[in-house]
Amino acid sequence: MTLLTIENLSMKIGAVEILHDVSMSVAPGEILGVIGESGSGKSMTAFSVMQLLPDAATCTGAITLASTDILAASESDLCTIRGNDVGMVFQEPMTALNPVKNIGDQVAETIRIHEPGVSKAEALARAREALDRCELPEDRFPLTRYPHEMSGGQRQRVVIAMAIARHPKLLIADEPTTALDVTTQAEILTLLKRLVTEDNMGLMMITHDLAVVSDMADHIVIMKDGEVVEEGPAATLYKDMQHPYTKALFEASSHQPDRNAPLKSPPLLQVKGLIRDYTLPREKLLKAPGKFRAVNDVSFEIRRGESLGLVGESGCGKSTLTRAILGLEAIQDGEIILDGAPLFTEGGVNPMARRKMQVVFQDPYGSFNPRWKVARLITEPFHLLDNPPTGLAFETAVDQALISVGLTPDDKHKYIHEFSGGQRQRIAIARALITRPDLIILDEAVSALDVSVRAQVLDLLAELSEKHGLTYLFISHDLSVVRTITDRVLVMKAGEIVEKGETESVFDTPQHPYTKALIAAAPRLPDDSPADIKETA
Repeated sequence: MTLLTIENLSMKIGAVEILHDVSMSVAPGEILGVIGESGSGKSMTAFSVMQLLPDAATCTGAITLASTDILAASESDLCTIRGNDVGMVFQEPMTALNPVKNIGDQVAETIRIHEPGVSKAEALARAREALDRCELPEDRFPLTRYPHEMSGGQRQRVVIAMAIARHPKLLIADEPTTALDVTTQAEILTLLKRLVTEDNMGLMMITHDLAVVSDMADHIVIMKDGEVVEEGPAATLYKDMQHPYTKALFEASSHQPDRNAPLKSPPLLQVKGLIRDYTLPREKLLKAPGKFRAVNDVSFEIRRGESLGLVGESGCGKSTLTRAILGLEAIQDGEIILDGAPLFTEGGVNPMARRKMQVVFQDPYGSFNPRWKVARLITEPFHLLDNPPTGLAFETAVDQALISVGLTPDDKHKYIHEFSGGQRQRIAIARALITRPDLIILDEAVSALDVSVRAQVLDLLAELSEKHGLTYLFISHDLSVVRTITDRVLVMKAGEIVEKGETESVFDTPQHPYTKALIAAAPRLPDDSPADIKETA
């Protein structure tokens, strides 16, 4: 029996064709993986099932959920279906949750909308049951908890609880694990699989990463430019893939940039005994406030020309350590030395040391002023220089920075919204390069990118390192990325470095239980794929 059937679905928004003859199906208890890059049409296909589409969108073909013709259903019928027969889990839980309502009211709201006769007390009791099923027990997560008091993985569990509160027949999960740590991601995927089994529910899992669904999906559909280019059982698709795009996706997921081993060189950055404490809220009027140690006696060094990885889950202290290295966080004890000069002096942050490093953030769009053109955006770091270039020298510096990251000089006249995610990240790298720093800190710089764009950016970083002798501190929760781009790796837990060593050695023979848990939780592609994928792609 088929739960959801999509047949020859085509969609236009105005005169632009978004989907073309898309067909797929989901049975009760089945997990369908819909895979493709940004713009492939996978999310629009999912939204068409719930008819959450722009007013200008028109659909042809057929969408049948159980016995309901979705395209012929009235808006009243669709409102009944949404949240009742079909649940939705979005990529970013913080934007899907109401920040001024507690989690109990938000889960109960789904129940009360579809069952007007249910009392608030009963709805809250059923909300408690849904949260318990999503592994948010009452003793730790009371109904009165607010979203901002929870971690990203916990918030995603609340969103899942909202989606399953009415025991829907179909659950649509749109990139539900993209921004999560590997262990949290594994827990969410395991939770979704359990719920599918317990409720005999169909699951449409949308993702751009093949590894996420490699051991989870029963059936896989590959989409490109609004069309289904390949599909098949997950168990055999990796062996029998035929379409060049599928092979290119597979190769990009395990892509390894060409990098030369770094030469033995003196340390560029030295961190010695670093300690960073935060003051906790005062518990009693006359009691001194407590302290929380975010970074505890951390020491390491990065040699010039080396790429060092820093991995760990959210809350382990990675971001605090990064801000301290950038001179954005005061430290209680320890020392940071960059190119032989201390970062912190009696007068504050040493400007001579500070100008030798730059940072590339996870979200390039959020790190740019949308009102500025690219030329002004990438020259922001010039304020660190005593004599910033002007006139022709300014224009030349902008042009060279853009060319070095694979863009054109004409791009300097555009606004940031005119670029794709991968191009924005290239512009962020150009901004980091323009002052010719010695050290670049990459904070989750590729985690939100499609696999093919991620491969291009990693190749670019490797090329720039060879060309300009750059040194990288690469911070990421994506272990596959860290393994391909770094020479050594540090593993951080609860503010301390629990393991360090050569990257391959740490990944192949981890010593600390926490490192072993991180590596075990990381999604992997099957090992029995065709040997000629890379050459074919």
